[in-house]
Amino acid sequence: MADFLGLVAACLTTASFVPQAILVLRTRNTDGLSLYMYLLFTTGVAFWLVYGVLIESLPIIIANLITVVLASMILTVKLMNTMSARRAIIRSR
Repeated sequence: MADFLGLVAACLTTASFVPQAILVLRTRNTDGLSLYMYLLFTTGVAFWLVYGVLIESLPIIIANLITVVLASMILTVKLMNTMSARRAIIRSR
């Protein structure tokens, strides 16, 4: 029962990132997203993934594996946008 509950929780929290990932990948717009929040969040999820592997918990592994992939995609686009904006500012000076 505990694993089932964990899988349901994992599905719900992981699924919450899918719309954001699709929107960011489709539009490439990350203006409203905090770079530092996504850096911290993605790092934290990666640690949860390692923790899940160490304790051999399938719900934790699956949820965090999918979430770290989705968060990493969003973070990558955010980093590219941030670097591009900074280069544009430097060029305009």
